[in-house]
Amino acid sequence: MSAPAPERRPALLTVDDDPAVSRAVARDLRRHYGDRYRVVRAESGRAALEALREMKLRGDEVAVLLADHRMPQMSGIEFLEQAMDVYPAARRVLLTAYADTGAAIDAINLVDLDHYLLKPWDPPEEKLYPVLDGLLRAWQHEDRRPVAGTRVVGARWSARSSEIRDFLARNQVPYRFHLSDSPEGERLLAAAGADPLALPLVVTPDGTALLAPTDAELADRTGVPTTPETDFYDLIVVGGGPAGLGAAVYGASEGLRTILVERTATGGQAGTSSRIENYLGFPDGVSGAQLADRARRQAVKFGAELVTTRDVVGLEVAGSARRVHFADGSSLDAHAVVLATGVSYRQLAAEGIDALTGRGVFYGLAQSEASSCAAQDVYVVGGANSAGQAAVHLARSARSVTLLIRGESLEASMSHYLIEQLAALDNVSVRPCTQVSAVHGEEHLERLTLTHVSGTTETVDASWLFVFIGAAPRTDWLDGVVARDRLGFVLAGPDLVVEAGGWTTERPPYHLESSVPGVFVAGDVRADSAKRVAAAVGEGAMAVMLVHRYLESS
Repeated sequence: MSAPAPERRPALLTVDDDPAVSRAVARDLRRHYGDRYRVVRAESGRAALEALREMKLRGDEVAVLLADHRMPQMSGIEFLEQAMDVYPAARRVLLTAYADTGAAIDAINLVDLDHYLLKPWDPPEEKLYPVLDGLLRAWQHEDRRPVAGTRVVGARWSARSSEIRDFLARNQVPYRFHLSDSPEGERLLAAAGADPLALPLVVTPDGTALLAPTDAELADRTGVPTTPETDFYDLIVVGGGPAGLGAAVYGASEGLRTILVERTATGGQAGTSSRIENYLGFPDGVSGAQLADRARRQAVKFGAELVTTRDVVGLEVAGSARRVHFADGSSLDAHAVVLATGVSYRQLAAEGIDALTGRGVFYGLAQSEASSCAAQDVYVVGGANSAGQAAVHLARSARSVTLLIRGESLEASMSHYLIEQLAALDNVSVRPCTQVSAVHGEEHLERLTLTHVSGTTETVDASWLFVFIGAAPRTDWLDGVVARDRLGFVLAGPDLVVEAGGWTTERPPYHLESSVPGVFVAGDVRADSAKRVAAAVGEGAMAVMLVHRYLESS
């Protein structure tokens, strides 16, 4: 792993059209402040503004602006006026001759001038440094939160903005979100020269501005690995949920050249869980994001490669190798493959839901949105553990949480410990035999139409709806290659023997081996799997053991 970039020092920017004066000011500043501040010098107002915009995009801080009053094309006062829009917290100083003191005094109100200095400022120990020392102390004592490495500018109810924020959060990329109509959002848009209609804008740590980037572009510019280092491996793991991470950890730790390919972010559905309390070894519980991050770091420590934004669309037997095909037309070969693609939430069949997905309607518990539900009424659809965990988490800050379930009670689908936790929360209620039949809203979710099994309907006000309604394997890309059951889950081991034509090789299939020798399956995507995090991790580890047997017998 590369060493972290050194922390950038705040800047002192000086602008003067006289090169000799410009160099003299910069020299005096560096001599006294160079160990704590970075001195930036410009010889015109336009050049200084361009430098400020570049620093803004990089997330640099600017403490003081010193501008000469008499400059062609753009006076010092005009420069400071425009610079205020980029760095409103920077202290502003005007360098002026005695004859211009009247203009300097007038500028105190125009550009909120902090001080004006008369030329010459010699000796600086008496006339320059005491002034700047006071301004810097005032600047340092302001409440200036540290700037996150990546910044996102978008509309509040933008589906793509929400997707980008969730992508960054799940890939452990620190970021800060600014509304497009907020002062800082407007400053970033202006610095990038971006059209507000082309949002969202993502500004990376190196100052690159990306307008409405794809996930692949986002990953590439924020340091998330996207490209395999070679074209052949011992083991390809498809999917980065608990089963895939388990396979990657055990594969790499046992000496196999292992690569894990993931479409969005490691963790899978479990990675979005607010709290997993029945996972072995974590008596106080652990969030899905924490568990996924630890597993990811563990896999990397053992030498596994992890690449994301790789959408696998095909599987092929290529002689003794097993080949996976990606949506971009590339492919990757290995001796063996572990399918650990997990499952996806089924789509809610409610009128109007597509237009409001990402605008108040979310599948799973979107990490970037959950914190926005404080003191509001929230609805959760689903009766399994994932819905229960989300309801408990949301209840900590929401005014109310209503759990909508199709069945008569939670006992048939949810763990007992979660049912007890929900019953103990005063602001959580369960509405049985109830479904969402329609969602309503213009720019964002505003109301829900609820339908009871009896046929009665009710419309309720709602700004937030989180959906957890069962799992679909999304394995159409394996059609005609790997045997699956009628729901699309991958058949493996003994199930293949029962299925006529499911296994054609002379030896019997290994326990987690699919109908294609050398292709194994682990976790929720396997037919009749336990659908539990611990079981998925265990199957990932077991699949690697069976990969070794396959390689030894091949």
